Amino acid sequence: MSSPAALPPSTPASPAAATPGGWWAVCLCAAWCGTCGIYRPLFDELARAHPDVRFEWVDIEDESDLAGDLDVETFPTLLIADGQRALFLGPLLPQAPVLARLLASLQAAAPGGAGAGGEAQGVFERVRAARSR
Repeated sequence: MSSPAALPPSTPASPAAATPGGWWAVCLCAAWCGTCGIYRPLFDELARAHPDVRFEWVDIEDESDLAGDLDVETFPTLLIADGQRALFLGPLLPQAPVLARLLASLQAAAPGGAGAGGEAQGVFERVRAARSR
């Protein structure tokens, strides 16, 4: 079976993309993953529908330094952050409404809630540093 073409990293598509401290939705995927290839257009559609959130696509094999020691077992794996803290890191059904609901629930939660942990925070900080240049 042939593998799909490599997917390019995401491009900032909204004003939130240039605003430090705004919400981030980071999809951790791999170019060879067929599910990721199907999910990419939905992820990009969500980016257009949520201009207040910065959407980033990270191929964990091409950009392994961003993933660090994180062991991604299921694709797609999503990282959601409020701009300062990683609030969610885990596999997510590759359906746009699932991610939209997760974003809405995290954004509506009281500020100062629990973060997703040190490993998630490390991944977010590396992605933010690399993509904010």
